[in-house]
Amino acid sequence: MARRMPVLPGLGVLLVACVGSALAQDQLSEFDENVIHYSATNGLHDPVAQLQSRLAHDKAKLEYDAVRGYLPGLLRALKVPVSSQSLVFSKTSSQAEFTSPRTPRALYFSDEVYVGWAPGAKVIDLAAVDPQQGPIFYTLSQNASRPPQFTRRNDCLQCHLGPKTINVPGLLVRSAFTAPDGSALGQVTDFVSGHNSPLEARWGGWYVTGTHAGMRHRGNIFSEDPAHPERQDLSAGANVTDLRTRFDTRPYLSADSDIVALLVLEHAVRMQNLITHASYETRCALAQGGSWAQARIEQAGELLLEYMLFRNEAPLRGQVKGTSKFASEFQAAGPFTADGRSLRQLDLRTRLFRFPCSYLVYSPSVDALPAPLRHYLWRRLEEVLTGRDHHPIYGTLTVQDRLEVLEILRETKPEFAAWLSHEHAGDKVVRR
Repeated sequence: MARRMPVLPGLGVLLVACVGSALAQDQLSEFDENVIHYSATNGLHDPVAQLQSRLAHDKAKLEYDAVRGYLPGLLRALKVPVSSQSLVFSKTSSQAEFTSPRTPRALYFSDEVYVGWAPGAKVIDLAAVDPQQGPIFYTLSQNASRPPQFTRRNDCLQCHLGPKTINVPGLLVRSAFTAPDGSALGQVTDFVSGHNSPLEARWGGWYVTGTHAGMRHRGNIFSEDPAHPERQDLSAGANVTDLRTRFDTRPYLSADSDIVALLVLEHAVRMQNLITHASYETRCALAQGGSWAQARIEQAGELLLEYMLFRNEAPLRGQVKGTSKFASEFQAAGPFTADGRSLRQLDLRTRLFRFPCSYLVYSPSVDALPAPLRHYLWRRLEEVLTGRDHHPIYGTLTVQDRLEVLEILRETKPEFAAWLSHEHAGDKVVRR
């Protein structure tokens, strides 16, 4: 069994030197241009770039809605479910001017696309994941008099590149103490974007619909004392199922800000950032070479693997139930094993998913990871799932969880199955 690599303190510094500091200033370094090519304007394969190509060749059309502009047609064209709608009322985005508790900003998402819309805003914000480059940021003008045209916005990296995105172009979910007018009074310091923060630290500045037993979160409430914004009555925002008394929901595509969608969103954002980080680190390591190259690749692989297998997930302490069709639509997407199991199956009692392995293992971004990183990931997955890895961080993975995840991946992830067959030709692989 390969030794699990420790995470070295210098990991983030290495990547910033390669990519981060230059991108943050919207001035790309020569090394980045030669290795990552994030600023390249051609060769992108994210869903928005593909939609723009279809529009240009009259193979797609976006209808314009009198109330919401291009939003409904855009979601249909990008196959982003309306049920994913999550509503944020804190003024913490590029659409802050149009965002308030009376007019929250709506966020919609799928595996590869994130769409931000606010009533009255002149543009729709988008982030679309390119398999090689990670999230690419765009705006779409809400102007019916001109053909729809997506504009790439590298200036978004002022917020979307830094320690909170693991120093790569990334996605963000914030939790902020918020005044009644939507002004942010400070970040919830216990919150880290991802599935590892307890509910008590989540969703400050967000509307949240759904039930969650005796657990509490920071959604649906305001900070009345600017000097002590943390002094909030969390029970006042608990188990809210109807937002119609809080603001006019009619301009929105849904009246919900589903708690299950929010839970999945937070998992997905961090997972995607780790995939991008692993890709960038590996490509930089291979380009720079030297004795530390393999160590850098393995460090990035371990960070991704630990999150993928939910090793730092904050537990749920009771049944969670949303108010929209999100849970059923999300779970129906598959892929499924012959007996109906899927990594998209939700638990929502003690943890987010029934099987502790991220469904984003199926994403084009994982398929596009450099071969040395993918092969390292498959080998480490097999070591963990067969029980040959005895590191304490995986000690709480039950035998049943390991076995079921291994079986699901073998049946639904062809590259992993092929790797297993190649590595164990003639050997017996763990079976039920």
